[in-house]
Amino acid sequence: MAMNESSILYDELVKVHGDDPVKIEEKIAQSKNFMQAVRDLIEVCGDDPNRNGLEETPLRVIRAFLEYTEGYRDDPKKHLEKVFDVDHEDIIMVKDIEIFSMCEHHFAPFFGVAHIGYIPNGKITGLSKIARMAEGYAKRFQVQERLTNQIANAMDEVLQAQGVMVVIEAKHMCMCGRGVRKSDAVTKTIATRGVMKNEEKRMEFLSLLKD
Repeated sequence: MAMNESSILYDELVKVHGDDPVKIEEKIAQSKNFMQAVRDLIEVCGDDPNRNGLEETPLRVIRAFLEYTEGYRDDPKKHLEKVFDVDHEDIIMVKDIEIFSMCEHHFAPFFGVAHIGYIPNGKITGLSKIARMAEGYAKRFQVQERLTNQIANAMDEVLQAQGVMVVIEAKHMCMCGRGVRKSDAVTKTIATRGVMKNEEKRMEFLSLLKD
């Protein structure tokens, strides 16, 4: 590995694993193995890993994956801990939060929007904090069903809300770009907690979503 590559990789890994020299050396060794595997993959797919355009691809790939999985670095629930005392007993909804994640089955991206609503129990949190929390769970190796439940659980546990409902709508490249290749297919998942399990409240949430 070139000195410039080693320096870049070292800086990226310190962001993830801290500056423990023993651990960083271990992760650099793993990274070198991964980068060689990317070169092998390029050859298996029929191209030359040494040609112009692909020569630096292994480093780009590992840096990209470190960015895709930034959500492992912190507990996303922490974003919700700043709360305000507010007397509000109806639905608060944040719609169309952009979600970008990585399917753990094929390491292919899935992306779309999350709609997150809750009925407070005397306390609310900042709207941007809800989006940051959702992003924290999305930036991991994921399946959409787990992601939906993790967001709902965080809202329920930290805010102790009367009710929570989360809807995610996403396109999966493992379905749109390969396999059955259904480019218009959208997967929708729903998670409810507390009073939002009530049919009337669910319908109210879904009605707001349509509006």
